[in-house]
Amino acid sequence: MEFKSYWYLGLGILSILLLAYVYLKTRDPRNFLLFLAMVGLGYIIETVIYNFGHSYHYYPKLIRHDTFYDSNMGAMASNALALPVAATFLAALRKNWLWILFFICFFAGTEWLFLKLGIYKHNWWKITYTALGLFFVYFPLAKLFYTLLWQSIQGKLHSILLFLIISPISASFQFTPIMFFSNRYYELGLFNTLSEDTTAFGSIYYMAVCLFYVWIAKYPWKLNWFKYVVTACLTFIVNLILQKAGILHSKVWWDPWYYVILSVFVLRFTVYISKHLTNGPQKMPDP
Repeated sequence: MEFKSYWYLGLGILSILLLAYVYLKTRDPRNFLLFLAMVGLGYIIETVIYNFGHSYHYYPKLIRHDTFYDSNMGAMASNALALPVAATFLAALRKNWLWILFFICFFAGTEWLFLKLGIYKHNWWKITYTALGLFFVYFPLAKLFYTLLWQSIQGKLHSILLFLIISPISASFQFTPIMFFSNRYYELGLFNTLSEDTTAFGSIYYMAVCLFYVWIAKYPWKLNWFKYVVTACLTFIVNLILQKAGILHSKVWWDPWYYVILSVFVLRFTVYISKHLTNGPQKMPDP
């Protein structure tokens, strides 16, 4: 393992320890839902500015066979761990603005350090954008989501929060085998490399299927098991259409079956979380 890798691993370990502290302090699994929602929000932002906008590039040296997939791992260390854990800590423990400023300075300082160490590079992004985004958007939304999670959520807010919570599960289980086992790739011709094409199309794909999961989970089916059959069959058909169109290329025999099974698993998770959000507690715990 290279020197560059330890910085990213260290950031990941610190984040996991902080998340464990939040859980031990509150003993409330809803804070894990808040964490997932913040990961989901981060993934949407990254789709725009990183996958399509190429705002920055990471060099964690965790995946050696593809530099863009390696950069994706660096993005996950930031947006699937460090930032959402900090947001969960601030919201769940109801920290004041001094703590918010501390974490903004911490992430701005970490970004500056990674730039100086040569393990991270800006294309058009600036540290100022990070600080402003955290202060005005990311951390305030974490506090809002925390408040919503302590209510019985209905309607559009229910659908939005449900989408944010399930999307990191869908996205992570979709991308991880691609990056490590090269079981498939998507070819669009939009970018210079297949890994960039795969990441870009995969981002659109996971968001589209998550919208479908939210809809089919909330639709009032007479036969509950039928929604799982429909989801599995539709996943298989969509993958077949993408293959026929020359967009999807499966490289191993288990690839299509993995995504069929994944669709059923994520739908089951969606149904469970949907009920959990609907039947939420009416009173927030004391700080």
